[in-house]
Amino acid sequence: MSVSTAATARTVCAPLPVLGRDVTVPLVTGGEVTYAALDYAASAPALQRVWDDVAAYAPYYGSVHRGAGYLSQLSTDLFENARRTVAEFLDCRSDDQLVFTRSTTDSLNLLARALPADCQVFVFETEHHASLLPWQDARVTYLNAPRTPGQAVGTLERALAERDPHGPALVCVTGASNVTGELWPVRELAAAAHAHGARIVLDAAQLAPHHPVSVRELDVDWVAFSGHKLYAPFGAGVLAGRADWLAAADPYLAGGGASRKVTRREDGGVDVEWHESAARHEAGSPNVIGAYSIASACKALTEAGFDDLVAREEYLIGRVRAGLAEVPQVRVLSLFGDDAPRVGVISFVVEGWNSSHFAAALSAEYGIGVRDGLFCAHPLVRTLLGSDPQTQGECGAPEAAPGEKSLNAIRVSFGAGTPDEHVERFVNAVRELVSEGARWQYRTEDGRCVPAV
Repeated sequence: MSVSTAATARTVCAPLPVLGRDVTVPLVTGGEVTYAALDYAASAPALQRVWDDVAAYAPYYGSVHRGAGYLSQLSTDLFENARRTVAEFLDCRSDDQLVFTRSTTDSLNLLARALPADCQVFVFETEHHASLLPWQDARVTYLNAPRTPGQAVGTLERALAERDPHGPALVCVTGASNVTGELWPVRELAAAAHAHGARIVLDAAQLAPHHPVSVRELDVDWVAFSGHKLYAPFGAGVLAGRADWLAAADPYLAGGGASRKVTRREDGGVDVEWHESAARHEAGSPNVIGAYSIASACKALTEAGFDDLVAREEYLIGRVRAGLAEVPQVRVLSLFGDDAPRVGVISFVVEGWNSSHFAAALSAEYGIGVRDGLFCAHPLVRTLLGSDPQTQGECGAPEAAPGEKSLNAIRVSFGAGTPDEHVERFVNAVRELVSEGARWQYRTEDGRCVPAV
Protein backbone atom coordinates (compact mmCIF):
# COMPACT_ATOMS: atom_id res chain seq x y z
CA MET A 1 0.00 0.00 0.00
CA SER A 2 1.41 3.41 -0.95
CA VAL A 3 1.81 6.26 1.54
CA SER A 4 -0.87 8.30 -0.24
CA THR A 5 -3.31 5.37 -0.19
CA ALA A 6 -2.61 4.79 3.48
CA ALA A 7 -3.24 8.44 4.25
CA THR A 8 -6.52 8.33 2.35
CA ALA A 9 -7.56 5.21 4.25
CA ARG A 10 -6.88 6.97 7.51
CA THR A 11 -8.76 10.17 6.74
CA VAL A 12 -11.69 8.90 4.66
CA CYS A 13 -12.55 5.76 6.62
CA ALA A 14 -12.69 6.28 10.37
CA PRO A 15 -13.06 3.32 12.72
CA LEU A 16 -16.62 2.10 13.06
CA PRO A 17 -18.04 2.94 16.51
CA VAL A 18 -17.87 -0.07 18.84
CA LEU A 19 -18.78 -0.64 22.46
CA GLY A 20 -15.91 -0.41 24.93
CA ARG A 21 -13.95 2.18 23.02
CA ASP A 22 -13.86 4.45 26.11
CA VAL A 23 -13.35 1.77 28.77
CA THR A 24 -10.40 2.46 31.07
CA VAL A 25 -8.42 -0.23 32.90
CA PRO A 26 -5.93 -0.03 35.78
CA LEU A 27 -2.19 -0.55 35.23
CA VAL A 28 -0.06 -2.40 37.77
CA THR A 29 2.43 0.45 37.58
CA GLY A 30 -0.26 2.93 38.64
CA GLY A 31 -2.95 4.97 36.96
CA GLU A 32 -5.43 4.01 34.26
CA VAL A 33 -5.44 3.91 30.48
CA THR A 34 -8.03 3.46 27.76
CA TYR A 35 -8.16 -0.25 26.99
CA ALA A 36 -6.72 -1.28 23.62
CA ALA A 37 -8.76 -4.31 22.54
CA LEU A 38 -6.52 -6.15 20.08
CA ASP A 39 -8.04 -9.62 20.30
CA TYR A 40 -10.68 -9.31 17.58
CA ALA A 41 -9.90 -12.79 16.25
CA ALA A 42 -11.30 -14.28 19.46
CA SER A 43 -14.35 -12.01 19.80
CA ALA A 44 -14.82 -8.63 18.19
CA PRO A 45 -16.48 -5.86 20.20
CA ALA A 46 -20.11 -5.15 19.41
CA LEU A 47 -20.73 -2.46 16.84
CA GLN A 48 -22.60 0.47 18.39
CA ARG A 49 -25.09 0.10 15.53
CA VAL A 50 -25.77 -3.50 16.52
CA TRP A 51 -26.22 -2.61 20.17
CA ASP A 52 -28.59 0.24 19.32
CA ASP A 53 -30.68 -1.95 17.01
CA VAL A 54 -30.98 -4.68 19.60
CA ALA A 55 -31.90 -2.17 22.33
CA ALA A 56 -34.61 -0.69 20.12
CA TYR A 57 -36.09 -4.14 19.45
CA ALA A 58 -35.79 -5.53 23.01
CA PRO A 59 -39.13 -4.13 24.33
CA TYR A 60 -40.88 -5.88 21.43
CA TYR A 61 -39.20 -9.25 22.01
CA GLY A 62 -41.61 -12.15 21.68
CA SER A 63 -41.90 -15.81 20.74
CA VAL A 64 -41.09 -16.76 17.18
CA HIS A 65 -43.42 -18.69 14.81
CA ARG A 66 -47.01 -19.70 15.43
CA GLY A 67 -47.75 -16.97 17.99
CA ALA A 68 -50.95 -15.04 17.35
CA GLY A 69 -49.98 -11.95 19.33
CA TYR A 70 -48.54 -8.77 17.86
CA LEU A 71 -45.10 -9.15 19.46
CA SER A 72 -44.84 -12.73 18.29
CA GLN A 73 -45.78 -11.74 14.76
CA LEU A 74 -43.30 -8.85 14.81
CA SER A 75 -40.51 -11.05 16.17
CA THR A 76 -41.20 -13.73 13.57
CA ASP A 77 -40.99 -11.18 10.76
CA LEU A 78 -37.78 -9.78 12.22
CA PHE A 79 -36.26 -13.28 12.51
CA GLU A 80 -37.10 -14.28 8.94
CA ASN A 81 -36.05 -10.88 7.56
CA ALA A 82 -32.73 -11.37 9.35
CA ARG A 83 -32.35 -14.68 7.49
CA ARG A 84 -32.88 -12.91 4.17
CA THR A 85 -30.49 -10.08 5.09
CA VAL A 86 -27.69 -12.47 5.97
CA ALA A 87 -28.30 -14.51 2.81
CA GLU A 88 -27.95 -11.32 0.77
CA PHE A 89 -24.77 -10.42 2.67
CA LEU A 90 -23.32 -13.80 1.68
CA ASP A 91 -24.65 -13.55 -1.90
CA CYS A 92 -26.31 -16.93 -1.55
CA ARG A 93 -27.92 -18.76 -4.46
CA SER A 94 -31.70 -18.64 -4.72
CA ASP A 95 -32.14 -22.25 -3.61
CA ASP A 96 -29.61 -22.14 -0.77
CA GLN A 97 -30.74 -22.68 2.79
CA LEU A 98 -29.59 -20.54 5.73
CA VAL A 99 -29.71 -22.03 9.21
CA PHE A 100 -29.11 -19.99 12.34
CA THR A 101 -26.84 -21.83 14.76
CA ARG A 102 -24.85 -20.93 17.89
CA SER A 103 -21.42 -20.42 16.29
CA THR A 104 -19.04 -21.58 13.55
CA THR A 105 -18.28 -24.64 15.65
CA ASP A 106 -21.98 -25.43 15.93
CA SER A 107 -22.50 -24.86 12.20
CA LEU A 108 -19.76 -27.27 11.17
CA ASN A 109 -20.89 -29.89 13.67
CA LEU A 110 -24.37 -29.60 12.20
CA LEU A 111 -22.98 -30.17 8.71
CA ALA A 112 -20.93 -33.10 9.99
CA ARG A 113 -24.15 -34.67 11.28
CA ALA A 114 -25.71 -34.20 7.83
CA LEU A 115 -22.99 -35.93 5.82
CA PRO A 116 -24.21 -38.76 3.60
CA ALA A 117 -23.19 -42.28 4.52
CA ASP A 118 -19.59 -43.15 3.71
CA CYS A 119 -18.68 -39.52 2.99
CA GLN A 120 -14.96 -38.82 2.87
CA VAL A 121 -13.75 -35.52 4.30
CA PHE A 122 -10.54 -33.69 3.38
CA VAL A 123 -9.20 -31.06 5.74
CA PHE A 124 -5.82 -29.36 6.13
CA GLU A 125 -4.05 -29.67 9.47
CA THR A 126 -3.90 -25.86 9.47
CA GLU A 127 -7.58 -25.48 10.36
CA HIS A 128 -9.01 -24.05 13.55
CA HIS A 129 -10.31 -26.84 15.78
CA ALA A 130 -13.86 -25.79 14.88
CA SER A 131 -13.27 -27.01 11.34
CA LEU A 132 -10.63 -29.65 12.11
CA LEU A 133 -12.46 -31.79 14.67
CA PRO A 134 -16.20 -32.18 13.79
CA TRP A 135 -15.56 -34.91 11.20
CA GLN A 136 -14.46 -37.67 13.57
CA ASP A 137 -17.33 -39.98 12.57
CA ALA A 138 -16.51 -39.68 8.86
CA ARG A 139 -13.57 -40.99 6.84
CA VAL A 140 -11.16 -38.09 7.30
CA THR A 141 -7.99 -37.38 5.34
CA TYR A 142 -5.82 -34.79 7.07
CA LEU A 143 -3.62 -32.85 4.66
CA ASN A 144 -0.20 -31.46 5.60
CA ALA A 145 0.30 -27.73 5.97
CA PRO A 146 1.07 -26.14 2.58
CA ARG A 147 3.70 -23.45 2.25
CA THR A 148 2.17 -21.61 -0.72
CA PRO A 149 -1.40 -21.16 -1.97
CA GLY A 150 -0.47 -23.12 -5.09
CA GLN A 151 0.83 -25.96 -2.96
CA ALA A 152 -2.48 -26.01 -1.10
CA VAL A 153 -4.38 -26.48 -4.35
CA GLY A 154 -1.95 -29.11 -5.60
CA THR A 155 -2.07 -31.05 -2.34
CA LEU A 156 -5.85 -31.13 -2.41
CA GLU A 157 -5.98 -32.14 -6.08
CA ARG A 158 -3.66 -35.09 -5.49
CA ALA A 159 -5.61 -36.26 -2.47
CA LEU A 160 -8.94 -36.02 -4.30
CA ALA A 161 -7.56 -37.85 -7.33
CA GLU A 162 -6.81 -40.85 -5.11
CA ARG A 163 -10.26 -41.07 -3.53
CA ASP A 164 -13.14 -43.33 -4.51
CA PRO A 165 -14.78 -41.27 -7.27
CA HIS A 166 -18.20 -42.82 -6.70
CA GLY A 167 -18.73 -41.84 -3.07
CA PRO A 168 -19.60 -38.44 -1.60
CA ALA A 169 -16.76 -36.19 -0.47
CA LEU A 170 -16.41 -32.88 1.34
CA VAL A 171 -13.51 -30.44 1.57
CA CYS A 172 -13.37 -28.10 4.56
CA VAL A 173 -11.14 -25.04 4.36
CA THR A 174 -10.68 -21.72 6.12
CA GLY A 175 -10.98 -18.43 4.30
CA ALA A 176 -8.46 -16.61 6.49
CA SER A 177 -6.23 -18.21 9.10
CA ASN A 178 -7.00 -17.39 12.71
CA VAL A 179 -3.25 -17.71 13.41
CA THR A 180 -1.47 -15.96 10.55
CA GLY A 181 -4.35 -13.97 9.04
CA GLU A 182 -3.33 -15.21 5.60
CA LEU A 183 -6.02 -15.54 2.93
CA TRP A 184 -6.49 -18.99 1.45
CA PRO A 185 -7.16 -19.62 -2.27
CA VAL A 186 -10.80 -20.53 -1.69
CA ARG A 187 -12.01 -20.15 -5.28
CA GLU A 188 -9.20 -22.34 -6.61
CA LEU A 189 -9.77 -24.96 -3.91
CA ALA A 190 -13.48 -24.98 -4.71
CA ALA A 191 -12.70 -25.54 -8.39
CA ALA A 192 -10.41 -28.44 -7.48
CA ALA A 193 -13.05 -29.97 -5.23
CA HIS A 194 -15.80 -29.73 -7.85
CA ALA A 195 -13.54 -31.07 -10.60
CA HIS A 196 -13.19 -34.26 -8.55
CA GLY A 197 -16.86 -34.55 -7.61
CA ALA A 198 -16.47 -33.22 -4.08
CA ARG A 199 -18.25 -30.43 -2.24
CA ILE A 200 -16.62 -27.72 -0.16
CA VAL A 201 -17.51 -25.83 3.01
CA LEU A 202 -15.86 -22.53 3.85
CA ASP A 203 -15.03 -21.58 7.43
CA ALA A 204 -15.47 -17.83 7.10
CA ALA A 205 -15.20 -16.98 10.80
CA GLN A 206 -12.09 -14.85 10.23
CA LEU A 207 -12.88 -13.84 6.65
CA ALA A 208 -16.41 -12.42 6.86
CA PRO A 209 -15.56 -9.60 9.33
CA HIS A 210 -12.77 -8.32 7.07
CA HIS A 211 -13.67 -9.06 3.43
CA PRO A 212 -16.87 -9.57 1.45
CA VAL A 213 -17.86 -13.23 1.15
CA SER A 214 -19.81 -14.28 -1.94
CA VAL A 215 -21.03 -17.86 -2.05
CA ARG A 216 -21.61 -17.47 -5.79
CA GLU A 217 -18.24 -15.98 -6.70
CA LEU A 218 -16.23 -18.33 -4.48
CA ASP A 219 -18.44 -21.20 -5.70
CA VAL A 220 -18.52 -22.89 -2.30
CA ASP A 221 -21.28 -25.27 -1.31
CA TRP A 222 -21.59 -24.02 2.28
CA VAL A 223 -20.26 -21.20 4.39
CA ALA A 224 -20.15 -20.99 8.18
CA PHE A 225 -19.34 -18.09 10.49
CA SER A 226 -20.01 -16.72 13.99
CA GLY A 227 -21.80 -13.57 15.02
CA HIS A 228 -19.34 -12.80 17.80
CA LYS A 229 -16.52 -12.47 15.25
CA LEU A 230 -18.73 -10.18 13.16
CA TYR A 231 -19.30 -7.53 15.86
CA ALA A 232 -22.57 -9.21 17.00
CA PRO A 233 -21.86 -10.99 20.30
CA PHE A 234 -25.27 -12.46 21.08
CA GLY A 235 -24.62 -16.18 20.74
CA ALA A 236 -25.62 -16.91 17.16
CA GLY A 237 -23.92 -18.30 14.07
CA VAL A 238 -24.76 -19.19 10.48
CA LEU A 239 -24.58 -22.18 8.17
CA ALA A 240 -25.66 -21.34 4.62
CA GLY A 241 -25.56 -23.35 1.42
CA ARG A 242 -26.90 -26.40 -0.40
CA ALA A 243 -30.19 -27.66 0.99
CA ASP A 244 -30.16 -31.31 -0.13
CA TRP A 245 -27.80 -32.84 2.46
CA LEU A 246 -29.44 -30.81 5.22
CA ALA A 247 -32.96 -31.83 4.16
CA ALA A 248 -32.01 -35.51 3.97
CA ALA A 249 -30.36 -35.63 7.41
CA ASP A 250 -32.05 -36.23 10.72
CA PRO A 251 -32.65 -32.97 12.61
CA TYR A 252 -29.59 -31.68 14.43
CA LEU A 253 -31.76 -31.42 17.56
CA ALA A 254 -35.10 -33.14 18.06
CA GLY A 255 -37.87 -30.99 19.42
CA GLY A 256 -40.46 -28.33 18.79
CA GLY A 257 -39.92 -26.17 15.75
CA ALA A 258 -38.11 -28.93 13.87
CA SER A 259 -41.23 -31.10 13.77
CA ARG A 260 -44.10 -30.47 11.38
CA LYS A 261 -46.43 -33.21 12.68
CA VAL A 262 -46.27 -35.62 15.62
CA THR A 263 -48.82 -38.45 16.13
CA ARG A 264 -49.21 -41.34 18.54
CA ARG A 265 -49.06 -44.87 17.18
CA GLU A 266 -51.26 -47.71 18.30
CA ASP A 267 -48.20 -49.43 19.79
CA GLY A 268 -47.67 -46.45 22.10
CA GLY A 269 -44.84 -44.80 20.22
CA VAL A 270 -44.83 -41.62 18.17
CA ASP A 271 -44.41 -40.85 14.49
CA VAL A 272 -42.72 -37.59 13.51
CA GLU A 273 -42.80 -35.66 10.26
CA TRP A 274 -39.89 -33.22 10.22
CA HIS A 275 -39.66 -29.91 8.39
CA GLU A 276 -37.54 -29.82 5.24
CA SER A 277 -36.78 -26.10 5.53
CA ALA A 278 -34.14 -24.50 7.76
CA ALA A 279 -36.53 -25.08 10.68
CA ARG A 280 -35.54 -28.77 10.52
CA HIS A 281 -32.26 -27.87 12.23
CA GLU A 282 -33.51 -24.99 14.41
CA ALA A 283 -35.38 -26.90 17.12
CA GLY A 284 -36.37 -25.01 20.23
CA SER A 285 -36.99 -21.30 20.68
CA PRO A 286 -34.77 -19.49 18.17
CA ASN A 287 -32.19 -16.94 19.26
CA VAL A 288 -34.05 -14.02 17.73
CA ILE A 289 -31.75 -11.36 19.17
CA GLY A 290 -28.68 -13.28 18.01
CA ALA A 291 -30.02 -13.58 14.47
CA TYR A 292 -31.13 -9.94 14.41
CA SER A 293 -27.73 -8.76 15.66
CA ILE A 294 -25.94 -10.63 12.87
CA ALA A 295 -28.26 -9.06 10.30
CA SER A 296 -27.61 -5.64 11.83
CA ALA A 297 -23.85 -6.16 11.60
CA CYS A 298 -24.17 -7.31 7.99
CA LYS A 299 -26.04 -4.11 7.14
CA ALA A 300 -23.53 -1.93 8.98
CA LEU A 301 -20.51 -3.46 7.22
CA THR A 302 -22.20 -3.30 3.84
CA GLU A 303 -23.16 0.35 4.31
CA ALA A 304 -19.65 1.26 5.50
CA GLY A 305 -18.27 -0.28 2.30
CA PHE A 306 -15.79 -3.13 2.31
CA ASP A 307 -13.46 -1.29 -0.08
CA ASP A 308 -12.90 1.42 2.53
CA LEU A 309 -12.77 -1.05 5.42
CA VAL A 310 -10.20 -3.22 3.65
CA ALA A 311 -8.08 -0.21 2.70
CA ARG A 312 -7.94 1.04 6.26
CA GLU A 313 -7.21 -2.42 7.64
CA GLU A 314 -4.35 -2.84 5.18
CA TYR A 315 -2.88 0.37 6.57
CA LEU A 316 -3.11 -1.00 10.12
CA ILE A 317 -1.60 -4.32 9.04
CA GLY A 318 1.28 -2.50 7.39
CA ARG A 319 1.88 -0.40 10.50
CA VAL A 320 1.97 -3.43 12.81
CA ARG A 321 4.19 -5.47 10.51
CA ALA A 322 6.58 -2.57 9.97
CA GLY A 323 6.78 -1.97 13.72
CA LEU A 324 7.46 -5.62 14.50
CA ALA A 325 10.07 -5.79 11.73
CA GLU A 326 12.04 -3.08 13.54
CA VAL A 327 12.53 -5.41 16.53
CA PRO A 328 15.07 -8.12 15.60
CA GLN A 329 13.95 -10.37 18.46
CA VAL A 330 10.45 -10.69 16.99
CA ARG A 331 9.58 -13.44 14.50
CA VAL A 332 6.20 -13.21 12.76
CA LEU A 333 4.61 -16.57 11.97
CA SER A 334 3.60 -17.25 8.39
CA LEU A 335 2.75 -20.13 6.08
CA PHE A 336 2.74 -18.34 2.75
CA GLY A 337 5.43 -15.68 3.29
CA ASP A 338 5.62 -11.95 3.92
CA ASP A 339 3.90 -10.94 0.68
CA ALA A 340 0.78 -13.07 1.21
CA PRO A 341 -2.47 -11.08 1.47
CA ARG A 342 -3.99 -11.25 4.93
CA VAL A 343 -6.56 -9.88 7.33
CA GLY A 344 -5.80 -8.12 10.61
CA VAL A 345 -4.50 -11.19 12.45
CA ILE A 346 -0.77 -11.47 13.19
CA SER A 347 0.98 -14.01 15.43
CA PHE A 348 4.58 -13.83 16.56
CA VAL A 349 7.13 -14.96 19.12
CA VAL A 350 9.78 -12.91 20.91
CA GLU A 351 13.26 -14.27 21.49
CA GLY A 352 14.03 -14.54 25.19
CA TRP A 353 10.38 -14.31 26.23
CA ASN A 354 7.74 -16.88 26.99
CA SER A 355 4.72 -15.68 25.04
CA SER A 356 2.36 -15.92 28.03
CA HIS A 357 4.68 -13.66 30.02
CA PHE A 358 4.89 -11.15 27.18
CA ALA A 359 1.11 -11.01 26.69
CA ALA A 360 0.56 -10.59 30.44
CA ALA A 361 2.98 -7.65 30.50
CA LEU A 362 1.22 -6.00 27.56
CA SER A 363 -2.03 -6.16 29.49
CA ALA A 364 -0.86 -5.28 32.99
CA GLU A 365 1.63 -2.54 32.10
CA TYR A 366 0.14 -1.05 28.92
CA GLY A 367 -3.59 -1.86 28.95
CA ILE A 368 -3.33 -3.84 25.72
CA GLY A 369 -5.37 -7.02 25.27
CA VAL A 370 -3.85 -9.65 22.97
CA ARG A 371 -3.96 -13.46 23.02
CA ASP A 372 -1.28 -16.03 23.75
CA GLY A 373 -1.18 -19.80 23.39
CA LEU A 374 -1.97 -22.10 20.46
CA PHE A 375 -5.20 -20.36 19.43
CA CYS A 376 -7.37 -23.50 19.09
CA ALA A 377 -5.21 -24.43 16.11
CA HIS A 378 -2.62 -26.60 17.83
CA PRO A 379 -1.27 -28.54 14.81
CA LEU A 380 -0.76 -25.32 12.82
CA VAL A 381 0.96 -23.37 15.59
CA ARG A 382 3.19 -26.31 16.45
CA THR A 383 4.15 -26.59 12.78
CA LEU A 384 4.95 -22.88 12.59
CA LEU A 385 6.92 -22.87 15.84
CA GLY A 386 8.77 -26.08 15.09
CA SER A 387 11.62 -26.52 17.55
CA ASP A 388 12.14 -22.84 18.23
CA PRO A 389 13.29 -22.40 21.83
CA GLN A 390 10.86 -20.72 24.20
CA THR A 391 12.53 -19.24 27.26
CA GLN A 392 10.65 -20.23 30.40
CA GLY A 393 10.25 -16.90 32.16
CA GLU A 394 8.30 -16.22 35.32
CA CYS A 395 5.22 -17.72 33.67
CA GLY A 396 4.77 -20.82 31.57
CA ALA A 397 2.53 -21.49 28.61
CA PRO A 398 -1.01 -22.34 29.77
CA GLU A 399 -1.36 -25.11 27.18
CA ALA A 400 1.94 -26.87 27.92
CA ALA A 401 1.36 -30.24 29.57
CA PRO A 402 3.66 -31.39 32.41
CA GLY A 403 7.02 -32.26 30.96
CA GLU A 404 6.13 -30.85 27.54
CA LYS A 405 8.24 -28.27 25.77
CA SER A 406 6.73 -24.80 26.19
CA LEU A 407 5.38 -23.81 22.79
CA ASN A 408 3.07 -20.85 22.46
CA ALA A 409 2.79 -17.60 20.53
CA ILE A 410 1.31 -14.11 20.81
CA ARG A 411 -1.54 -12.99 18.56
CA VAL A 412 -2.58 -9.42 17.88
CA SER A 413 -5.80 -8.91 15.92
CA PHE A 414 -7.88 -5.90 14.96
CA GLY A 415 -10.60 -4.76 12.62
CA ALA A 416 -13.17 -2.14 11.68
CA GLY A 417 -13.39 -0.64 15.17
CA THR A 418 -9.68 -0.35 15.93
CA PRO A 419 -8.34 3.21 16.40
CA ASP A 420 -4.89 4.09 15.07
CA GLU A 421 -3.79 4.89 18.62
CA HIS A 422 -4.27 1.29 19.76
CA VAL A 423 -1.98 0.02 17.03
CA GLU A 424 0.64 2.67 17.75
CA ARG A 425 0.55 1.89 21.48
CA PHE A 426 0.98 -1.81 20.75
CA VAL A 427 3.99 -1.28 18.48
CA ASN A 428 5.65 1.03 21.02
CA ALA A 429 4.93 -1.38 23.87
CA VAL A 430 6.54 -4.29 22.03
CA ARG A 431 9.62 -2.21 21.34
CA GLU A 432 9.84 -1.05 24.95
CA LEU A 433 9.30 -4.48 26.51
CA VAL A 434 11.98 -6.05 24.34
CA SER A 435 14.53 -3.31 24.95
CA GLU A 436 13.86 -2.57 28.62
CA GLY A 437 12.10 -5.65 29.98
CA ALA A 438 9.00 -5.88 32.15
CA ARG A 439 8.64 -3.42 34.99
CA TRP A 440 6.74 -5.88 37.17
CA GLN A 441 7.12 -9.40 38.47
CA TYR A 442 4.77 -12.15 37.27
CA ARG A 443 3.75 -15.60 38.40
CA THR A 444 1.63 -18.51 37.20
CA GLU A 445 -1.84 -18.85 38.69
CA ASP A 446 -4.36 -21.44 37.51
CA GLY A 447 -2.35 -21.89 34.34
CA ARG A 448 -2.28 -18.20 33.51
CA CYS A 449 0.49 -15.66 33.80
CA VAL A 450 -0.58 -12.84 36.15
CA PRO A 451 1.12 -9.93 37.90
CA ALA A 452 2.59 -10.88 41.27
CA VAL A 453 1.06 -8.99 44.19
